[in-house]
Amino acid sequence: MEDFIDVEAKEIVDEEWQRKRREESEELERRRQQEKEEELEKESKYAEIGSQLKGYPQEEVRKAKKLVSSFIRAGEEIEEVIAEAAEKGELTPLVLLVIWNRLELARHDDERNAIQALDLLYRRVELEIHQAEASPAMQLLHELLNLHDGFSHEEWLHRASKTMLKVFVPEDAFTILRPSGIDLENHHGRIAIPEEDDDILLRVDFIREVDQLLEELENQAEIKPVAGLDAQSVAVRLRQQEKLRTIQQVKDLRRAAATLNWS
Repeated sequence: MEDFIDVEAKEIVDEEWQRKRREESEELERRRQQEKEEELEKESKYAEIGSQLKGYPQEEVRKAKKLVSSFIRAGEEIEEVIAEAAEKGELTPLVLLVIWNRLELARHDDERNAIQALDLLYRRVELEIHQAEASPAMQLLHELLNLHDGFSHEEWLHRASKTMLKVFVPEDAFTILRPSGIDLENHHGRIAIPEEDDDILLRVDFIREVDQLLEELENQAEIKPVAGLDAQSVAVRLRQQEKLRTIQQVKDLRRAAATLNWS
């Protein structure tokens, strides 16, 4: 009887062991299948990302990739390298697409350091392209806003006003014409018609474009207060504060331009 019980117990143990082995085998097969599917999905994603550049001439793609690689290797000299590329007219939408392409790959592989670096690079190159395409008024506005760095608000407005006096065409009629061979005091002499100058910026045009910009900014969705002390909430509040501060600076520059005096 005892031998029968031992045999029965042994069979139960064997069945339990076999059941666990089967479960382990099934789990292993499930993991292999999952890894295979993930690998196929990854390859499909790589192919999809890579196909974004297929519609462009390969020589242009090669040059854009080479330029982006030079940005990545530039390190602390990145600003100089980007500025040099901008001066040569090498910053194009294709260069942005190459950066975006690499950013997508980094996101897919969850390379966090690369994601942060490429995201900053994308924003910086995009800003440079937008600046190059901007009107003279918006280029001047960007330059004036950058003057604020390191100065008090009052000193900044003073420097901005001096810059505007140099850039804007003086609003005295005879000074605008800049006639050669005429006595401005006695208004004697021949007035020659000045040549066209695309770089001339009138104060009225600057104020008009700034008004349009402010209207666009004010028509955007109202900034909603964000509560919480977590890192993301604090970051959102800081961005909101920076946006509001910049809008106020633009308004101050608009007021300074409107009250500018050449005398």
